Amino acid sequence: MLLLWPLLLLLLLPLLAMLWQQRSRDARPSWLTRLQHQVAWGALGLAAAWQHRKLEQSTLHAGQSQQQALEWCLKRAKGPRCLPRGNTDMRTFRSHLPLTKTSQAKEEENEEKLLPPASPQYHGEASLQATLLGLVTLNKAYPEVLTPGSTACVTPTSPWPSSFPWLRHALGRVSPVGAKDSRTLLLEALKSPGLRALEARTAVELLDVFVGLEAEGRELAEAIADGNLGTPLPSRAAELQEALEQGPRGLALRLWPKLQVVVTLDAGGQAEAVTALRALWCQGLAFFSPAYAASGGVMALNLWPEKPQGFYLLPPGAPLIELLPVKEGNREEAACTLLLPDVQMEEEYELVLTDHAGLARCRLGDVVRVVGAYNQVPVVSFTCRLGQTLSVRGEVTDENIFSAALAQAVGQWPGAKLLDHVCVESSILDSCDGSAPHYEVFVELRGLRNLSEENRDKLDHCLQEASPHYKSLRFRGSVGPAKVHLVGPGSFRVLREALAACPASSFPPEMPRVLRLPHLVQLLQKRVIS
Repeated sequence: MLLLWPLLLLLLLPLLAMLWQQRSRDARPSWLTRLQHQVAWGALGLAAAWQHRKLEQSTLHAGQSQQQALEWCLKRAKGPRCLPRGNTDMRTFRSHLPLTKTSQAKEEENEEKLLPPASPQYHGEASLQATLLGLVTLNKAYPEVLTPGSTACVTPTSPWPSSFPWLRHALGRVSPVGAKDSRTLLLEALKSPGLRALEARTAVELLDVFVGLEAEGRELAEAIADGNLGTPLPSRAAELQEALEQGPRGLALRLWPKLQVVVTLDAGGQAEAVTALRALWCQGLAFFSPAYAASGGVMALNLWPEKPQGFYLLPPGAPLIELLPVKEGNREEAACTLLLPDVQMEEEYELVLTDHAGLARCRLGDVVRVVGAYNQVPVVSFTCRLGQTLSVRGEVTDENIFSAALAQAVGQWPGAKLLDHVCVESSILDSCDGSAPHYEVFVELRGLRNLSEENRDKLDHCLQEASPHYKSLRFRGSVGPAKVHLVGPGSFRVLREALAACPASSFPPEMPRVLRLPHLVQLLQKRVIS
C-alpha cells in the first residue's frame, strides 16, 4: 500500500500545477511558490525512493531480473514469433533468435520519404528511473540548483528522459509556458541572472545555442531592453552586451555568476561538443547527464554526478540488454553474448538490445568498457560506435582513434578550438580526379579562419601515428592523404537540422562522425570557406 503513495502524488501534482499556472509567476505569492515547490519535491522524493528500492532489488538479482525482462518482451512481442511455445528460458531464446544488425540500407531506402521524426518521449522503466533518480541525485550533489527560479532549459526538449511539463512548473523552473523555440527560451534564461543550473537536451544543441547567442547578441539585448517577454530590463541588456564583448571564454559564468552545473542528455557523438563547451563558453562549470541514450532509447543510468568520466549503470530490466565481446582486430566475429552479471572488468562489449517491437536481438554498434560494478550489474563507459568507422582499403579506423588524432592535430593549429567534425570516405563524393581513396574531413573551428597546407597535413601525420595499418597503406600509396575542409559558423547546426528530419533519425539524433548519404555531404560542401 505504501508504494501507491508516490504514484498518487505524482498523479495529483499535475492538477495542482495546472491550477497554479493560471496565475502568472510574478503575481503568485511567495508562500504559494514555496508550498508548490515543497509539495513537488515531496512527491518526487517518495517516487524516487520507490524507484531506488526497485533498482536495488533488480540489480541484486540481475539474472532473475533479466529473465523477467525477457518474459516481458515475449508477452508484448509485435513481430512474428519464432520461439517454441511455453516458457522460454534465456538459452532457448538465444539459440532460436540470431543476432542482427541495424540496416544502413533501410536508411538509404527511406532517405527521400518525408516521414515525421521519432517521438521525443521515451518510455519504459529505465527512462522513469533516470529522471526521478537523476533529479534527486543532482539535488544532493548541488543542493541549490533546483530551488525556485534557479534552473532554465534553453532547448524545447529537456534532457530528462521522462519529460513531465507540469513538474518543471511545479519545481519553479525558469521557462515560459508553451515556448517551442530555443530563442524564446534563451531570452527567458538571460533575464534571470541568478540561475544555478542550465539545461539543454544534448551538448551539441547547447553548443548551437551559445554560437547563436554570440551571433545574435545585439538583437537579444535589444529584446531584453524593450521587454519583448515582459518588463523592460535595460540594465540586464547592458550586462549581456558587456559579457559578450569579452569573448566566448567563460561567457556562461559572466552571464549567470551563480551557475554551477550544465545538464544535458548524453548520446553518441556528444564528446566533442562537451569538450568545446568546457574549454570556451562553460569554462569552470560541472556537467551532468542523467542517462545515456542510444538508438532512440535510454540504455544506461547515471547515479554519480561527481564523476566527470561519464560512468553509467546498465539496468537489468526491460528492454533486454546482452553484451557481445569485442576483440581487437576481429570485431565482426559473432561470438556468444553474455548477460549483465557475466561480464569481466576492463573488457569491451557491444550492446545487443531486444525489445517487444519486432522481437529481434539487434546489435546496436555502441561499444562499452566495464569500469566497475553496482551489485550484480556492470558500470560502464561508452567508448565508440562501430558504425562510425572509416575504411577505404580495409584499414578500419575507429571513431575514437580518429577523434583522438584530430584533437592532436587541432592542438597544433595556433589559436584553434574544434567545435565539430565529420568524415566522409572519398568514394561517397564520386570524385573524378583520379586520386587514391582517402578521407575527406569537414571541421568547424573557433579562433582560426583559414587553414594552411601545413596545418592540413598535420592531421594525416597524426593519423599515421595513431594507426600503424593506416600508416602502412599511406606508405604504399594505397590510401591518399586525408583532405581537410573548414566550414563556416553554423554549418553543423544546419547538418543537425537535416539529420533530425531523416526518417531513420533516433531521438535525440546521435551526432554522426562518418557521413554516408551524399545529400548530407553536399550540405557541408556548400559551406566550405577554406
